[in-house]
Amino acid sequence: MSQRTPCLVVVSAHAGDFVWRAGGAIAAAALRGERAVVICLSYGERGESASQWLAGKGLDEIKAIRRAEATEAANALGAEIEFLDLGDYPLRESPEAVAALVGAFRRLQPTVLLTHSLADPYNGDHPAAARMALEARVLAQAIGVANADGGYPGPDDVIGAPPVFFFEPHQSEQSGFTPGVLLDITTAFPRKRAAMECLPAQQHMWSYYTDLAVRRGVQLKRNAGPNLGLAHDTMAEAYMRYYPQVTDVLA
Repeated sequence: MSQRTPCLVVVSAHAGDFVWRAGGAIAAAALRGERAVVICLSYGERGESASQWLAGKGLDEIKAIRRAEATEAANALGAEIEFLDLGDYPLRESPEAVAALVGAFRRLQPTVLLTHSLADPYNGDHPAAARMALEARVLAQAIGVANADGGYPGPDDVIGAPPVFFFEPHQSEQSGFTPGVLLDITTAFPRKRAAMECLPAQQHMWSYYTDLAVRRGVQLKRNAGPNLGLAHDTMAEAYMRYYPQVTDVLA
């Protein structure tokens, strides 16, 4: 079997989530020459598009606007993007939605999977997306689980065991989010900022997530060895790893 190009897959509940929470990781992967694919489960048309509703736009028009913005943002990061249009507020978990993710995972063969954390008292769509992503990851590994068309996967179609990282929710403390991984996105941050600016309906988030990257960057410097510091300013994103790390060297 030929060696596959590394593929970062991001499961995002809404059309903007991947930008705020994982834009640095996505851009960094693209800058390394890796494939990065965002799967948006919804456009965030009901719960995260208030300015469009207040402007008198209808549902279909809002969906089209959010799709265009998310596509532009993904392009700025260097990523591909796919939309499942499952609806939001609420994002309903369903066998059909999980099956769609199983199919996407088998087709994309992720080497790393990013999604929301399993707790978010402010937005039930986020943990719903995480639960479906985790279920699909397990089912996509099983050769006895049929594809959506009823056919069974071949040996090269089932996925391995990609590590799963939860990206940081908007209100970390209330969501029980404790950073276990700090990712240096210093080089990638200009792409993340450009992607954020593709989402004008949530302009209030631009400064919030720029400031958060600075704060996480300070923590990254403090935790970087061997002298507990880096010689340059850093920007960072925080993640929680869901499954154990497998290694033969502690570092």
